[in-house]
Amino acid sequence: MIQSMTGFGKASLQLPTKKITVEVKSLNSKGLDLNTRMPSVYREMELGLRNQIAQQLERGKIDFSLFIEVTGEETSTKVNAPIVKAYISQMRAILADADETELMKMAVRMPDALKTERDEIDENEWTEIQKVIVEALHNILNFRQAEGLSLEKEFSLRIANIRQYLNEAIALDPERIQNIKDKLQTAIMELKVNVDENRFEQELIYYLEKLDVTEERVRLNNHLDYFLETINGSEANGRKLGFITQEMGREINTLGSKSNHAGMQKLVVMMKDELEKIKEQVLNVL
Repeated sequence: MIQSMTGFGKASLQLPTKKITVEVKSLNSKGLDLNTRMPSVYREMELGLRNQIAQQLERGKIDFSLFIEVTGEETSTKVNAPIVKAYISQMRAILADADETELMKMAVRMPDALKTERDEIDENEWTEIQKVIVEALHNILNFRQAEGLSLEKEFSLRIANIRQYLNEAIALDPERIQNIKDKLQTAIMELKVNVDENRFEQELIYYLEKLDVTEERVRLNNHLDYFLETINGSEANGRKLGFITQEMGREINTLGSKSNHAGMQKLVVMMKDELEKIKEQVLNVL
């Protein structure tokens, strides 16, 4: 079953003092284009995280976000007590009558009065974060599979339409051949010259062979079958489907160039329109 590259997955977990939220968004891309956002304290885990995401999602323009919201009484910012005391002592020497509370308010606003201590990664906390990441990746994979099912239905419809138009075009082939014969006969009669009937038949057969569309019909039908086999197979991928649509396009174009019939050419245009819709959606297939 095919998967779409478009998807969204989200998961969250409430710890005693923190809420962990992971969001993963994905759009189509020729390769893997991964952007990550996370608190700086977890940056040393980024390489392993990137490998984990790449193995799961394989391809696409992916935005990964890890949000940590502090919900308890926890802070990494501390008062730099020696600095604050030094500021108060200096200001007391300048402002002898100043209130201690006012001195304290002024001191904590001074440079280096507060210091932020770098958190170390808590292994137990990272284990919990990993659970949220796995859940978010699982959710985006489910989303991609659901989108892939929609794409599969769309492809099946478009392939059926192309096959129908092809059958209608082939049904017009006897009329097309007769029209060609009549035009050539009329042209010969207008020349008012004697023509060797055997030679004329030989030349006519040669000419009609050049305009025969049997091979194009057979090959296009084979490509349509192969496309359906591929989307239903276990190794379906967007690149392979893209190659098949290119082959389908070649046969449709050749069919159009050989047709020499207004009705067939109209049907060829309709086949091209359906094929373009397939090509647009193939870009979203993983």
